[in-house]
Amino acid sequence: PVPIIKTAERIRKMEAGRTLAVLSDDRVILIDLPAWCRSTGHEYLGYRQENAEYRLFVRKTRASARTR
Repeated sequence: PVPIIKTAERIRKMEAGRTLAVLSDDRVILIDLPAWCRSTGHEYLGYRQENAEYRLFVRKTRASARTR
């Protein structure tokens, strides 16, 4: 999925400890992003719904296995 690919690209360029906000209008991101975080070792911090958009938060960790 495109949001996960873009998230991986951005996270790869960030320093550990930084937080990324991911915007999406597709509810599936609420399943896909936490699953991606579990598989890569990054920390899923939750989400906020703003009208028809979801704003999700991911913290890059040092111990991440991979960021594919």
